[in-house]
Amino acid sequence: MTTLPAFDDAGLFETLLPLTAEQLDALPFGVIGFDAAGRVVHYNRTEAQAAAFDAAQVIGQHVFIELAPCMNNYLVAGRFEDPAAPALDEVLPWVLTFRMRPTPVRLRLLARHDAGTRYVLVQRSGSKA
Repeated sequence: MTTLPAFDDAGLFETLLPLTAEQLDALPFGVIGFDAAGRVVHYNRTEAQAAAFDAAQVIGQHVFIELAPCMNNYLVAGRFEDPAAPALDEVLPWVLTFRMRPTPVRLRLLARHDAGTRYVLVQRSGSKA
């Protein structure tokens, strides 16, 4: 990978799927990858540093119950549960509030029902990617 993908790139879901943990760590935006049961399988360095969570402890946690309960609602978590939608790719403004002062961010929700990993991407103010 010579050029890092950007938060707003078209086709980002397909770009993220084959990336290694080291490649995900190089991205300038937060990456939380989780399986169909909601268990975190990827948590990149950018997100770990910004949120002050240890990546090793986050892996295996339920993304919307244990890691980010501030997203456990129909606006975020509920969008991953729509069985009628074959794919999800939405960007929305959000304010993170769990274990931190309110932090405005942009979230990008990515999923495809035929893929094993789903993503919540987090772009914080000042991030150019």
